[in-house]
Amino acid sequence: MAFAVALCLIGCSKGPMAKANGPKFRFATITRADVVRTVEATGRVTPRNTSNGIPVGAQVNGKVIKLFVDYNSTVTNGQVVALIDPLVYEATYKSAVAQLHSNQAKLVLAEKTLVRKRNLFAKQMCSEADLDAAIETRDTTKAAVEQSEASVSKAKADLDYCTIRSPVNGVVIARKVEEGETVVSSYNAVPVLTIAEDLNVIWVEATVPEADVGNIKIGQEVTFTADAYRKRFKGKVKQVRKAATTTNNVVTYPIIIEAENPDEMLFPDMTATLSIETARAESAVAVPAAALRFRPKDEDREEGDVPRGRKIWVVGENGKVRPIVVKEGVSDTTLMQILEHDELEGKEVVIGYETPATLAAKKDDTTNPFKQKMPQRGKNKGTAPEPKK
Repeated sequence: MAFAVALCLIGCSKGPMAKANGPKFRFATITRADVVRTVEATGRVTPRNTSNGIPVGAQVNGKVIKLFVDYNSTVTNGQVVALIDPLVYEATYKSAVAQLHSNQAKLVLAEKTLVRKRNLFAKQMCSEADLDAAIETRDTTKAAVEQSEASVSKAKADLDYCTIRSPVNGVVIARKVEEGETVVSSYNAVPVLTIAEDLNVIWVEATVPEADVGNIKIGQEVTFTADAYRKRFKGKVKQVRKAATTTNNVVTYPIIIEAENPDEMLFPDMTATLSIETARAESAVAVPAAALRFRPKDEDREEGDVPRGRKIWVVGENGKVRPIVVKEGVSDTTLMQILEHDELEGKEVVIGYETPATLAAKKDDTTNPFKQKMPQRGKNKGTAPEPKK
């Protein structure tokens, strides 16, 4: 079980090694705690594989005579969702088929004529020019048949485009047209519906600054909240994309988090506040970050050279502070894990000097029963508490 670090805001005059006329320090007790390093970010909920849903459009012109789905309708891959008036396209298709049949008949006749001309030429009963003309007619008619086949294929495709189908399993999140409205398609398909693919699993698209992106790896645990619910959701980092964006000289990178969406509670475009866990040390010997920032005055420390490296300061027998070089582990905004120093657990470390402001704050905390208390530090910074039932 992790223990919160107790900040012992006491003067040196009350400490075991203090002198009555010595400096007054503030202390914290080195104890064990779970230290979790996180990266905070803000993003938005999106359907999988696309940030804004899959647009389903009309590829031909015409009047929408039937819509088979509406907002929030569940659709399956291949399901008919809308129908454009096919009358003109049916006529075009039938005309193309008729032209194909005509050209095929001409080709049969051209083939028979060519056979007869070859027989006559072999018997020297027709000229070579007549034979060449028969070959040319056969080849031209064959090309006309191929062109007619292409026209039939295009007319059939246009006719099929009148029936608009869903390309995926999902939910309709937007409807762009009404029944009876005419759509005009030019070079791009005209949007009719937007479908979100299977909202039982969603993505959260967020951006992180370049200073933090190096700590984010695929598979890391992520917790996030949405303003609509008083609970936290869990997911994992799926992608760290390299498409940088620069805004006001700040470079950010997009990351994608994949998460389960029970009962489809999360809707596309909801704002999500994320906490990405990049490192964790459980039941670690930890000190407040303030202890590593403390620098004593020359007259308050023991004589001798100050060693290089990260260090904490403890009070010696003579009431002066001495340094202990420590090796850093995982850190968050308030705590730092120290490695290879388990013997320091339970000892008091200096985190600063007493000042009139800190003394007044301490006195105010003890004398004003109505003053709002700061909440205690949670077990895991950046990780979710259990949802309220």
